Formats: sequence, C-alpha cells, structure tokens
Amino acid sequence: MKKRRGTSYFERIDGAPDPVAVSVKRRVTFSEVDAMAIVWHGRYALYFEDGSAELGRRCGLSYRDFYHAGLRAPIVTCHIEYFRPLQLDEEFTITAALIWDDGARLNTEYALYKEDGSLATSGYTVQVLTNYKTGEVCIVSPELLETCRRRWRAGEFS
Repeated sequence: MKKRRGTSYFERIDGAPDPVAVSVKRRVTFSEVDAMAIVWHGRYALYFEDGSAELGRRCGLSYRDFYHAGLRAPIVTCHIEYFRPLQLDEEFTITAALIWDDGARLNTEYALYKEDGSLATSGYTVQVLTNYKTGEVCIVSPELLETCRRRWRAGEFS
C-alpha cells in the first residue's frame, strides 16, 4: 500500500473502470472534539463511514441492500493517516472512492479536505463479503456485487 499524498492506496487494475467517488460536506460538532477543540482521533473512522454509506447508496451497496441479499461486509482493514487536525465548527469535505477489485471485497479510499482544500486525513478500508447467516467469507462474488460491477462498467456511476 502507498501513502495517499499524491498517489492512491490500491493499485489500479488495467482495463478496470475508474473509481466511483462521492463527496459529503460536514461540520465538526462539539461532541466530536476533545478538550483542545480538535477532532478526537477515533472520530475519523466515523467520518470515513459517512462517506462509505453515501457511496453504498449510490452504487446499490447500501446496508439495506446487503441485508436483503443475505450478506454482510465487515471491515477487515482500516488505515488512517493524519496530516492536519480538524477543529470545532470547521467545515470539511469527505470523499470516498470505491476502487475496482475482481474479488468478493470492497476497497475504499477516503480523504478529508479542509475548507481551504488542504488534505486533513486520508485512509482506506478493505471489506470482505460474508454470508449473513453463517459468517462464511464469499469465495465467489455474490450477485449483488456483480450487479454493481455491470452497472459500473456500463458507466452508470460516471
């Protein structure tokens, strides 16, 4: 994996479609900061989740979609890099990008940008798809993910 500054975390597969990306605007609230009025480090994973949830809604991979398909998508890796702290009442933008992978997994890259456009935080998550009832990891990509990929290749997310 590479650091986010100037490059991506996941290698791109030749011939794969460009990442699907979304942006979400937020403002830091009082409950998210520590005594120094900066965002507590553990909160950044929740900001990533805000971006991930919006990305899932856009791609047909929302929590509701997983539930109806009998799937779960637990995070097996979460990596966060901190560059500039966010502060109380500061507005920022969360970007989340789903990166193409041929396996039964979701590779997502995140970046949090301050109002001036500077990078505050970046990171990534890896989620594997599992059977909801048994918890077994899907070896073959389930139909829900294949449907997403067909739509992605057709350019529906551009």
